[in-house]
Amino acid sequence: MSVAGILRSTGSLVLFIPFQVLANVEAPTGVDLPSSTSSVLNTGHTAWMLVSCALVLLMVPGLAMFYGGLSRTRNVIGTMMHSFAAMGIFGVQWVIVGFALAFGTSPLIPGVLGWSSDFLFLQGVKPDDLWGDTGVPTYLFAMFQGKFAIITPALIAGAFAERVRFKSYCLFILLWGFLVYDPLAYLVWNENGLLFKDGAIDFAGGTVVHISAGIAGLVAVLILGPRKGYPHSTMKPNNLTMSMTGSGLLWIGWFGFNAGSAVAADANAVLALTATQTAAAAGAVGWMMTEMFHHGKASALGLVSGIVAGLVAITPAAGSVTPAWALVFGFGAAVICYQFVLMKVKLGYDDTLDVFGIHGVGGIFGALLVGLAATDIGGWAQLWIQAKSVLIAIVLSGSITALLVWLISYTIGFRTSEEEEQIGLDHSQHGEVGYGLTHL
Repeated sequence: MSVAGILRSTGSLVLFIPFQVLANVEAPTGVDLPSSTSSVLNTGHTAWMLVSCALVLLMVPGLAMFYGGLSRTRNVIGTMMHSFAAMGIFGVQWVIVGFALAFGTSPLIPGVLGWSSDFLFLQGVKPDDLWGDTGVPTYLFAMFQGKFAIITPALIAGAFAERVRFKSYCLFILLWGFLVYDPLAYLVWNENGLLFKDGAIDFAGGTVVHISAGIAGLVAVLILGPRKGYPHSTMKPNNLTMSMTGSGLLWIGWFGFNAGSAVAADANAVLALTATQTAAAAGAVGWMMTEMFHHGKASALGLVSGIVAGLVAITPAAGSVTPAWALVFGFGAAVICYQFVLMKVKLGYDDTLDVFGIHGVGGIFGALLVGLAATDIGGWAQLWIQAKSVLIAIVLSGSITALLVWLISYTIGFRTSEEEEQIGLDHSQHGEVGYGLTHL
């Protein structure tokens, strides 16, 4: 039979196979692994990753607006500067050595930290080099991962906002990146990492980003102490409309954060995007309902907090759970995080912008729940693996953060003086004011 005849006789089968395959697509069960096996440039995957890279970076100014609006008027510039400074500091650190440490192919510390001389300054990488079998350029993969490295220390800043010196903050996040973020990224996402080999699921950074940032924020505020006047003085947000806009940008950017972690424009990315949207919406509804139950009304601050809680919780699980489970992740995170945000006043620690209460608690909740909910492999054995990864992240981030905060405090000083805090970070640290008509 001729080739044309074979094609004619099997045409219906050829057309049927893709639909049959798509009809039986299930949530992927492993860690973040690209689906493409191409050894040549895949323009579709590359186009999606270019968009995702931009979306993740958009989250940083979104975070700056979210945090800035929640701070007091005299600290709005100082608070937003923390996010923007991370864009610069880690934009440089990642290219020079961060990518080499986190994604290096040779072990520097076996199972914990990597190395590759080609990745130092990205000097050994060419524009047409591809990352593994993804069909995506190595440059693009490195830049995408670099955005995660940027936003993680920016998240930490919300915990000790309104009371730290800017130069001390810059030194802290730089050292923290070397000692916490790079090793944790290697442990979880590098194929030679101990947690990767163990089978830990962290699709887009629930452990690497949110748990590490939340624990770091909690430890830092416990050492640094509360703001002057906390909790007796009124410390109201200066601009909730700006915070709501920032949360909207975070929601949009999170599609790149989660769906981009598929490193492909495929069904896995679609699943991650669907789970992300679903969990964010469920988080918003969950927080509003909880507030209305307790106080009889829903607040704008509560709504945006619920959105972020849902997004945080689904981050480790976005590529591994169904949309129905995503509802549980979002709603459950909102209810649990709400309780922890209230608890900080009773316990007496001053987590200014609820970094631990939302990112730390939400990240832990999501990282553990995916152990039970992950398609096909969810169960007690996977839950134990997840628990080990959470514990390692807590110990690593908490211990190194404590060491760094103590060292900086006893050398150049971490906290502002009472006078500088009273004046406000905008003026004392930057010589500026956020709003020209008032300075409160």
